[in-house]
Amino acid sequence: MRWITARRRHPAAGYAVVLLMLVAIGMGYAAISGQGAASASAPAADQRQIAKGQDLFAANCSTCHGLEAQGTAVAPSLIGVGAAAVDFQVSTGRMPSAGPGAENARKDVATAFASKKYGEQYIHDVAAYVQSLGGGPTIPSASQVSTAGASLAVGQQLFIANCAQCHNFVGAGGALTYGKYAPALTQATPTQIYEAMLTGPEAMPVFSDTTLRPANKRDIVAYVVETRSEPNPGGFSLGRIGPVTEGLVAFLGLLFFMVLAALWITAKQGKTKPNE
Repeated sequence: MRWITARRRHPAAGYAVVLLMLVAIGMGYAAISGQGAASASAPAADQRQIAKGQDLFAANCSTCHGLEAQGTAVAPSLIGVGAAAVDFQVSTGRMPSAGPGAENARKDVATAFASKKYGEQYIHDVAAYVQSLGGGPTIPSASQVSTAGASLAVGQQLFIANCAQCHNFVGAGGALTYGKYAPALTQATPTQIYEAMLTGPEAMPVFSDTTLRPANKRDIVAYVVETRSEPNPGGFSLGRIGPVTEGLVAFLGLLFFMVLAALWITAKQGKTKPNE
């Protein structure tokens, strides 16, 4: 104790204590952040899957995106876009694209990925290869997109606040500027809706987990899926694109009635004149 008492009065003792505390804090932070990163990272894809995905990429995607996915004059780089973007674009038939345009429309999945037995696996192989190039959002699991316990009320509020301006309040889609459009969500699967929020395809913004929590994304998915089965108590749905169409139909119907009424009145007056 006397030795410690004598040493703590040394002028350098205070600096030594501060240095030791900084080292201890740094080691503690490194341990905590290391554990968080390990728990957040997805399992590494099998090297054989990546190699197979590279072969599929070279055969079906490299013409536009380059042999190393570095991008070309007609297609952007895929480094860092993540597996979720690949799965969304290929599973919806938007990629491979027939040619550059303002908007890539949803279509049948390309023949190379349309096999009932291996099609989905081929898409995941290419996604694993692109994921290995620079990371990015991964393909969400079934539990991540599950709508069990999701709130339809919260999903409706979030959809109206963030999505309805382009996709319409029931996901019927709508026109945008410069030839682009927000597609209808009637055919999108829960996984594709979730991936679209993660990756922001075309003109859509990216809704990261810091912008919309995963639970909120599931609420939106639940709302979009629920609207597909809702009845139309007013009769015809008229595309379910809102009051503009309803007002137009009412206006045209009233105009048609007025024209018929005018023709009937004119024809009746024409018949009564000779008798006078």
